[in-house]
Amino acid sequence: MVGHDQFQGTPWSWVGLPFVTSKNDLGLQERDQHDYDDHRRPLVRALRLGSSALLVVTIVSLMSWGGYQGLPGIWGVLIGAAIAGGFLLVTVASVLLTASTTPTTTGAVVLGTWLMKVIVVLMVLVLIRDLTFYSHVAFFVTLLVALIVVLATEAYGVITSRVTYLSA
Repeated sequence: MVGHDQFQGTPWSWVGLPFVTSKNDLGLQERDQHDYDDHRRPLVRALRLGSSALLVVTIVSLMSWGGYQGLPGIWGVLIGAAIAGGFLLVTVASVLLTASTTPTTTGAVVLGTWLMKVIVVLMVLVLIRDLTFYSHVAFFVTLLVALIVVLATEAYGVITSRVTYLSA
């Protein structure tokens, strides 16, 4: 066991090193091992970064389109961000919720939610097609930018997550 008393003679002993608890057989700190062994970690990070990116895109779009086109621009931004964010973030959430199940169950849930999302998006697009209370340009631009930015940040979150490839 590695305790605080082992570091008493070192120049940095005044720090206390509260994060050092014990080491396993490979010399890794227990805290590090538990943090990096979670197979859901990349998905949680992708969901967090994707949500943050969607919030930033929505706020920037609201400021720009709201100032440029007023209330129709605001409605276009809100509808576009809701469709883009809902479409992408629901996929990550469904994979995250079924991460502890079998691959068959996860695949079935992801396919089912994707099918439902496509149906809902098509229904919403058909319903709002002829309405004039929102800006069609603001809707399209926000939808496109949100899809690209959220997808890119989710990919970045998954790719840069630190996880172990082998477990003990």
